[in-house]
Amino acid sequence: MMTTTESRMLREPPLFARDRLAHTWILVKAFSDAGDAVWTIALAWTAVQVSSPAVAGVIVAAGTIPRAVILLFGGVLADRASARHVMIWFNVIRVAVLAAASVWVLSTPPTTLVLMLAAIAFGVCDAFYEPSAGTIARQLVRSDDLPSYSAASQTASRLGTMGGAAIGGVLVAHVGFVGSASANALTFALVVGFIAIWLRPRFALPRADRESPLRSIGHGFQRLKDAPLTRTLVIALSGLNLAVGPATGIGFALRADDQGWGAGAVGVFEALLGLGAAIGAASVARWRPRREARAGFVALIVQGAGIVLLGIGPAWLVGAGSVVIGLTAGYASVLLSATFAATVDTSYLGRMSSLTRLGDDCFMPLAMAGFGALASVTALWVPFALYGAAMAALMLVPLSNPAFRTLSIGTGDSSPQ
Repeated sequence: MMTTTESRMLREPPLFARDRLAHTWILVKAFSDAGDAVWTIALAWTAVQVSSPAVAGVIVAAGTIPRAVILLFGGVLADRASARHVMIWFNVIRVAVLAAASVWVLSTPPTTLVLMLAAIAFGVCDAFYEPSAGTIARQLVRSDDLPSYSAASQTASRLGTMGGAAIGGVLVAHVGFVGSASANALTFALVVGFIAIWLRPRFALPRADRESPLRSIGHGFQRLKDAPLTRTLVIALSGLNLAVGPATGIGFALRADDQGWGAGAVGVFEALLGLGAAIGAASVARWRPRREARAGFVALIVQGAGIVLLGIGPAWLVGAGSVVIGLTAGYASVLLSATFAATVDTSYLGRMSSLTRLGDDCFMPLAMAGFGALASVTALWVPFALYGAAMAALMLVPLSNPAFRTLSIGTGDSSPQ
């Protein structure tokens, strides 16, 4: 594999506060995230209309299986090819999938098969697109600007998703599946145009050697063995959502049903979580800690306490727990994603990124099932308490590493690992 670990500057980037290219890319991506939220709601709503609830659940989750299978190959491609080219081509494919699904639905009512194929196609595109997209920050801004970039990007992305979700329900009700799919296709077309015309890397990342994909994947796992800091970071990031995902994904509904609060309460809790996440992400730009990794993992210990709060007390306490989870998730996500981009050897950045996503795709269904099983056989507060404690315990692993406790990506203490 290549021995060069530092990216090579192609052109001097401005300070992030005056970086119009980075700011515009963040806005374009947020617009695309809003379109994705519209599509997700349209897919779920249409699936419920044409099939049973069980089948609808399978349709919505259909993309996760091919994504999990292909994701490591997407990481290999990200470390070999131009991220711009990969992102352009797979967004073009997404537009084609949406157009084909729309044309089909215009000629005949939507069917389970059509929706399933569209969801699977999107899962495949995600598997190749996301690892390459994950390297863009490292190619666009300096290492010490990564926290500011991540703060702005994630705040905009969360607001875009929230806005898209709010619009999505209205849109699918008035213009149906075809109108919603067309709206999302428009956002992907905008991304393609922006990347093709304006988005140019400022830093050239070293490219991995040409070899068989399986051998390249094997070298990625070997890297985990040879780089303890990267290994600990990948393991920690791979498990971040396995506790909070079930606690909010099905936990909100279980608490609301058990207490008779109604479906409206679930919406309020979700909104509070999203608002907290946006505030938490934005706060990093104004109050950035000196030791980013340490602050991020400490925040996630607090998130464990927030998960516990979801399972006890009245609705206002669950709402408070939602805000705590949102604040800590937004804050930690910015700091840890910036740490990841700044410290992982750039020759392996795509493969390491794919490994962190693989954890969710492979283990989230088990985590969801385990949460539901515990809720069925024990008191309802038990799974919240166990999952919150597990979250806090997992964060003690990286915090026990002296390198993470002292790491600062803004002072030059972030050599690739």
